[in-house]
Amino acid sequence: MPRFTPEELEAARGRVVPDVVADGLRVLFCGINPGLMTAATGHHFARPGNRFWPVLHRSGFTPRLLKPSEQRELLSYGLGITNVVARATARADELTAEEYREGGRLLALKVGRLRPRWLAVVGVTAYRAAFDDRKAQVGPQARTIGDTRVWVLPNPSGLNAHWTAETMAEEFARLREAAEG
Repeated sequence: MPRFTPEELEAARGRVVPDVVADGLRVLFCGINPGLMTAATGHHFARPGNRFWPVLHRSGFTPRLLKPSEQRELLSYGLGITNVVARATARADELTAEEYREGGRLLALKVGRLRPRWLAVVGVTAYRAAFDDRKAQVGPQARTIGDTRVWVLPNPSGLNAHWTAETMAEEFARLREAAEG
C-alpha cells in the first residue's frame, strides 16, 4: 500500500473512482462514497482499517483475500463495486441529504442498466438516505430495482464498532447463499 502525505490525500478530495462493473453480475456491492485513500489509489475500500476485503473473503465470496489493487478480479466471480455517491470525502458525514437522494436515483438507473441479480448496499444509514427508507434494517429488502433484489449489509468501515469482522462475514455469507440460489 503506498503511503500518502496528508496533502496528497487532501488533493484526492472530490475525485471520482471508476466503478468495477459488468452486465449481469451476481452481486453489485455499493459503498457509501470513496474515502480519500480510495480516491488517491483508485482502488475501492483501500483504507487499511476497512474490513470489506477480509470480510468478502471470510464470507466465501472470494477464494482468497484480495488486495484493493486486485479489485478487477471481482468480475471473474460475478461481483462488482460502485458507490451511492461518487464524490470522495474524508468522512461520509460530509455528504448532503441531496447528494444521497441523487446518488440513489443514479444508482437505480445504473442497476437498471447493468441488471445484477443483487444490489448490496454496505451501510444501512446510506441506504436509508439514498432510498428514503427510514425503517430499513440490515438484510434483504422488500424493494427491488427491476428484477434486481436489494440487500443491506453492515458498513465495513473500521469505525463501525457495532459489527465485528466475524458478524459481518456471517451477514455477507447470508447474501452469498441467497445469490447462489
